[in-house]
Amino acid sequence: MKKEKVMGTKRWFYWVSIGVVLIIIYKLLDNFTGIGEWIGNFFSVLAPFIEGILIAYILYTPCKKVEKFLEKRKNKFIKKHARGTSITIVYILVFALIVWFMTAIIPTIASSVSDLISNVQNYYNAVVSDSPDLSITPFIQDNILKPVVDWIQNVDFESWFTMDKIREYLSSAMGLIRGIVNIFIAIICSVYILAQRTRIVRFLNRFARATLTDKGYRRFEKYFDQGNNIFFRYLSSQMLDGIVVALITSIAMSLMGVKYSILLGTLIGFSNLIPYFGAIFGVAIAIIITILTGGWQQALIMGIVVIVLQQLDANLINPRITSSSLKVSPLLIMFAVTVGGAYFGVLGMFLAAPVFTLIKVIIDDFVNERNREKDRKNNVDVIE
Repeated sequence: MKKEKVMGTKRWFYWVSIGVVLIIIYKLLDNFTGIGEWIGNFFSVLAPFIEGILIAYILYTPCKKVEKFLEKRKNKFIKKHARGTSITIVYILVFALIVWFMTAIIPTIASSVSDLISNVQNYYNAVVSDSPDLSITPFIQDNILKPVVDWIQNVDFESWFTMDKIREYLSSAMGLIRGIVNIFIAIICSVYILAQRTRIVRFLNRFARATLTDKGYRRFEKYFDQGNNIFFRYLSSQMLDGIVVALITSIAMSLMGVKYSILLGTLIGFSNLIPYFGAIFGVAIAIIITILTGGWQQALIMGIVVIVLQQLDANLINPRITSSSLKVSPLLIMFAVTVGGAYFGVLGMFLAAPVFTLIKVIIDDFVNERNREKDRKNNVDVIE
């Protein structure tokens, strides 16, 4: 009798719990807009801290390498303050690189884009009139060149940087102050994480060990290390490879006399960050723009040179930069990039490869573990 009463109480508690959960879900869906605003505000508060974590993650390896270098010095003061000195050096170099990029590269690219937008119709008319062979292939004229010309003409680039727009961007003093404060908080947060990284990692390890089972902790430790290795190697190598490709492509185009060489080289270099599809897109756009600005012959030569440089990068430069490449089939990478782009845009295409690689590692471990368990069970059955 007592046992039945306990079972009845448990059953009653079970259904009441389900009812409460359903009511909560209904209320959340009924007030979805308010919940969305609350979540948005919450993440806007956390944004500078998340940015600080990302900055620290990106600069961790450079700081670590500089710190190890300083620890080998004979000067006792430098050895004692190796970590703080390494962080200072890395931040100064990063700041100098950003200033150089903003003052030397960005104005050149902006000027090239503005000039291209202003003269693209003239380039198109010149190509059509000077190339009698183009009339034989109206498909190229109507479906490739003209759409690109129309797209470039419709880009209202100059309006982005008018004084009215700048005043509009800076009209809210509170927004400007908030942005400055967020940047300051992100930098301070990243410096603190880098300076106290040993304590932070030790605390996270202790917390994970206290809250997870022994088996769960071992898995967490394994996949955390593998994920960190996959993501950092991929992101750092892709960024460095993109910069190298942009540099050598811009130099090659400049030597060939291609107009807007820095703009097109930068476009190809950064589109190279997206596996497979990015390189094709970047080279195609560069060839079309070169057809408009320099004619078919120059575009053909430029296309051949760029494709050769892409092959050199894929077979010589990239393997040396990426000491441990992603051991995933190209078909899976292409699938991952397609899915990432469909759901998360350009950022999804960029991060798809390491995410799917980590998922593949976890699935492979699960399959191997289950197969080993079945093999052991079969062996026991055979012995019996």
